[in-house]
Amino acid sequence: MARIAVIGAGMGAMAAAARLAVAGHRVTVYERSGTYGGSLGQHAEEGFAFDTGPGLLHLPAVHRDLFVKTGKEPLERCVTLAQVDPASRHLFADGTSVSLPNASRAGTVAALDTALGGGAGAKWGAFLDRARDAWDRSRRPLLEEPLRPDWQVLGRDPYPAEERRRLLRPARRAGTVAEIGAWELAEPRLAALLDGYALAYGLDPLRAPASAALLPYMEETFGSWYVMGGMRALARAVYERCLARKVEFVLGAEVARVVEKDGRAAGVELADGTVAEAAHVVLGARPWPGLVPGRELWADGDVTVRPEAGASGRFVVMLSLRGGRPADAVHRTVVHPADGAAEREAVFGGRTAAHPTVTVLRPDDPSTRPDAEHEAVTLTATVAPHGPVDWTDEVLRTRYADTLIDAADAAVPGLRERVLRTRVRTPAETAADTGAEGGAVPPPALAGAGGAFLHAANRTRLPGLLLAGGWSHPGGGLAHAGMSGALVAGTVVEGDAFRGSQ
Repeated sequence: MARIAVIGAGMGAMAAAARLAVAGHRVTVYERSGTYGGSLGQHAEEGFAFDTGPGLLHLPAVHRDLFVKTGKEPLERCVTLAQVDPASRHLFADGTSVSLPNASRAGTVAALDTALGGGAGAKWGAFLDRARDAWDRSRRPLLEEPLRPDWQVLGRDPYPAEERRRLLRPARRAGTVAEIGAWELAEPRLAALLDGYALAYGLDPLRAPASAALLPYMEETFGSWYVMGGMRALARAVYERCLARKVEFVLGAEVARVVEKDGRAAGVELADGTVAEAAHVVLGARPWPGLVPGRELWADGDVTVRPEAGASGRFVVMLSLRGGRPADAVHRTVVHPADGAAEREAVFGGRTAAHPTVTVLRPDDPSTRPDAEHEAVTLTATVAPHGPVDWTDEVLRTRYADTLIDAADAAVPGLRERVLRTRVRTPAETAADTGAEGGAVPPPALAGAGGAFLHAANRTRLPGLLLAGGWSHPGGGLAHAGMSGALVAGTVVEGDAFRGSQ
């Protein structure tokens, strides 16, 4: 079998590596940093531990499939999954709140009716019906198959927006997330709820196509799960599965370029000049200028890597608290601002938002705290990337951490008085650790908008060079990254005959 070089040890790249090794290939992973896992990092200090990337797992079937296909031990023997219930609590600026159950459509509708009144649950339920239609129409070509050469068919939005007739004016249909909120949900708090899903994935509700309805549908249908020990435990499990399949890891090895020979990828050259030959190269990072000297990886008309416009990053505040976690504490609380439009304008206009949407995570996990008399809490907000905002500015970092703490007090009363230690992670740290320009986080691929929210195909114009991970089809997010690994492995093993999962 062939020798394969994988650039990067992110979740998509490792998923591809494990699958390729099971197929009999000799796989070596070259990672520029000193560890594996990509965005699934963890900060540990004096008995406290915090996830620095995604805090919850959605669509766990993707990773279950990875473990089934790469060994005898299923995912649940390698990590402990805990279903989060309620899936989330939402606090709105007018003082109302609602807790949404995990993977219960009827429960969600009932909770929204009780908390918000006015038929809010029925409106959200009807919206989820339309989101299900969009999921059924686009799931396979968008998520489970390689990007089609005639990808333009995905430029049409699969979301069946309601037609709104207007007196003496043409009928209108919602074409963006923001328009769904304004025209179909027609309830400010429901609109804020939907906006929050988009923002959590780094999407601007004003620009994201209506097909982004897939995101709340996916979470509310397939559930939200926490990995005991932190999400880093999932990265460790995938890494160990790779090792068990004889994948070799070379950490602290920065790849300078892909070697081309006879018109195809033939290996990688490291920053120290070392050349490693390979029959296939899998790039698990965003392509950079000079990756393949003198070679265009895409032709006119191809979907290429998403432009920086509209990209976003994550601002994370890790709080070590005195006092134990109350028994009735909710794992995830989202605090919504009064002026969502101002937040969107700031984040996607390259500024800091005065009142951001803040996600508060309080895992019921003894491994995250030194003892029962302490608690580890993580606050996260979507922000502009490093560059438009100077996230190395210590004054700004401290001030913005205070902004998030002030907002989170609504979710954790008396929060500031409990703080023992504050640690901050910004897009500047993300950029330094992962190499992502500006610390930007790739959003998931979406149909509609003429294909503007699709990602580069896994197969490039250079034979033997393939892309895996969040900056390639089908985009960012843990589930999507796992899917990209499966698509890359299938393409290498089956060649042109590969058409995705059956």
